[in-house]
Amino acid sequence: MIPSARVQAAIDVLDLVIAAANNAGAPADRILADWFKNHRFAGSKDKRAIRELVYDVIRFCGPVPKTGRAAMLALATESEEHDWLIDLFDGSNYGPAEPAEGEKVAETGFAPAWLEERLAASGLEAEDAIALLDRAPLDLRVNTLKAEPQALDLPEEGEALSFANALRLTTGTRVEQWDAYTQGLIEVQDAGSQLACAAVGAQPGELVIDLCAGAGGKTLALAAQMANEGTLVAADTDRRRLSQLAPRAERAGATNVTEVLLDPGREAEALAAFAGKADRVLVDAPCSGTGTWRRNPEARWRLTPRELERLTQLQARLMGVAAELLRPGGQLTYVTCSLLDEEGAGQVEAFLAAHPGWQAQATALPLGRSRGTGWRLDPLRDATDGFFIACISKP
Repeated sequence: MIPSARVQAAIDVLDLVIAAANNAGAPADRILADWFKNHRFAGSKDKRAIRELVYDVIRFCGPVPKTGRAAMLALATESEEHDWLIDLFDGSNYGPAEPAEGEKVAETGFAPAWLEERLAASGLEAEDAIALLDRAPLDLRVNTLKAEPQALDLPEEGEALSFANALRLTTGTRVEQWDAYTQGLIEVQDAGSQLACAAVGAQPGELVIDLCAGAGGKTLALAAQMANEGTLVAADTDRRRLSQLAPRAERAGATNVTEVLLDPGREAEALAAFAGKADRVLVDAPCSGTGTWRRNPEARWRLTPRELERLTQLQARLMGVAAELLRPGGQLTYVTCSLLDEEGAGQVEAFLAAHPGWQAQATALPLGRSRGTGWRLDPLRDATDGFFIACISKP
């Protein structure tokens, strides 16, 4: 493909991403994968260039653009790093038409205005916000069920992070092709996610419930903490995501995991056998994902005030479900990959106000800093995804 054709292809993909963002459709990575599948003439270099252009535009435009062309023109005319793009709007075959006089370009910025205001109210300065849209590194967790960090021999040497079993590699490293990955010696897991699991403090022999397990990334880290001793319940309402856990657990050598598929709104019924018995419950709650924009920048195009309100109500309800599962003296660990206080410190304050006798425990992790009654990690200061983490003990 000639360079101008790559630009037009990226514009076409952006139109699909914008439509999906406005209609709760597929995420950008899936849209790209489908586009490439249906346009097999695009070679590997073409795919890489188109993908990079698409994500550069998504990061550059704060509010949802009206069209992919308007968004690409904004990047071409307002980003010094991408000023070369404007020459490719040349009207050539398969390329974008020349800009019309007075043609409007998309709004730039960090996020939709209402969301910028919410993040500022949650203590994020301008430089914090910019870091949320940087590219994320690739973090690994050494799976201690199968490997010793000191004895691990990897094709590329990773940077050892400031806590146990964590390594960092450059973005794009294809670890899925490594023997160490296929054998379950390592897992891909953001450093912030690893610290969230460390905060749970799961011990061998305990009954631990991962209430929002998803595909099981944190479940596997907890299994390693427990050395496969005790019972680890992985529960979720998403059948498709939960079905991914079994093969992952087999590869990782995690043998103490019990899966429980939940019915939304009736979670307590499926978990009735564990009521009042759990030593620890992890609530990795569904959230806005503001802390994961480095990986999913178009997520900020999808979030609305109404959706945020729905999520905060769901988070509060799930914390209530977790409270009933814990034994007296047990620990609830509440986690969101969000930097909004209404999903973090504010949520915990509301829970404590509604549950007399419960106590927020001091949380001190190798990275991050305190935020309200919990702990916060952010990309600028900690080079992790954004997380809020709080540990609360039942009386």
